[in-house]
Amino acid sequence: MKLISYGKHSIDQSDINAVSKALKNKVITSGDLVEKYEKNLSNYFKSNYSVVCNSGTSALHLAFKAADLKKNDVVLMPSINFISSYNLCSTLGAKIYLIDVEPTTGQISYKSVLNCIKKYKIKKIKIIITMYLGGYVSDNVKIFNLRKKFKFFMIEDACHALGSDYLYKDKKYKIGSCKHSDMSVFSLHPLKTITTGEGGIISTNKKILYDRLKILRSHGIIRNKKKHWDYQIIKPGFNYRLSDINCALGLSQLKKINKFVYKRRKIANEYVKNLKFYTNYVNVLNKDKINSSSCHLVILKFNFNNLKISKDQLISFFLKKGFFLQQHYKPIYLFDLYKKKNELKFFKQSNLYFKSCVSFPVHFELTKFQLTKCLQILKKLMKKTN
Repeated sequence: MKLISYGKHSIDQSDINAVSKALKNKVITSGDLVEKYEKNLSNYFKSNYSVVCNSGTSALHLAFKAADLKKNDVVLMPSINFISSYNLCSTLGAKIYLIDVEPTTGQISYKSVLNCIKKYKIKKIKIIITMYLGGYVSDNVKIFNLRKKFKFFMIEDACHALGSDYLYKDKKYKIGSCKHSDMSVFSLHPLKTITTGEGGIISTNKKILYDRLKILRSHGIIRNKKKHWDYQIIKPGFNYRLSDINCALGLSQLKKINKFVYKRRKIANEYVKNLKFYTNYVNVLNKDKINSSSCHLVILKFNFNNLKISKDQLISFFLKKGFFLQQHYKPIYLFDLYKKKNELKFFKQSNLYFKSCVSFPVHFELTKFQLTKCLQILKKLMKKTN
């Protein structure tokens, strides 16, 4: 049985042609296609600078290093997030505080950030990481405005939000414009809005950060422009480069991003339309933000008591029917690496979110027949309970 996944990439002949053409170039890494892709991304975001690298995790690492994150620096991040940010900040020796999320969004809010600061009596903050779960933007401007008091770097973990936008004073801004952040970080993994196979992006408007990111991406090397054989190492850096081959795919995919996002939004709105009479059992999370979101995920929030099954049973049931669902994400404080077990009581909202939310299929390759079948299975399950 062929499984229908919650997410999937979309590759067509134009993508294949672009990669094939790049393979014939004399230079296939650190070449013109990398610069072209970065320029096109900046034009898309309306940001001053973009830097591409070989994964979303690499992009986060570069962002943290560009912000000069050091041992014992204070970092605030959501308790619901993929583990990359926590792992990286942990290995850099940061003092990490997890912020409880709102059960209605799965994200931190202005209020929850203030609660965290008050609870732990935090006086000095190096970085606050926001994460737009599923691509739905929440409270970014309010959180950014806290910088006036705490002087932190705001880094947007926008790995789900390539193609998302938000309103500020009646004007629309793309996530990645960095109008209300210091850096925005994106993933180009195959499950994301567009892909380069693997890859990541950091956008910023600050030249000092851009210069650091470029140097850190390639071993900390500064080359002598007059003597190509001579170079200097000014920072300990990494090999996080993205090849021209990957960027050729990225350039081709970027041309189709509006089409991809439109289809995702259309699918997300179908969930809302079809489930509006079943609110005793299920609600579509962030349904009021669909038309400004990349819709990387469609997250359904269930009342499992009314449904009379558990989350695990629901996911297993759909798997038998040919649908691969997922949970995004297991809270960081539930992993063994999280040491402060006595603090679990502080994450009541995150617990409510995690116990009730499941990600359902949404991607460009999802057919109308597949979506209808998925919704029929779910509605039949709810009617059976009723």
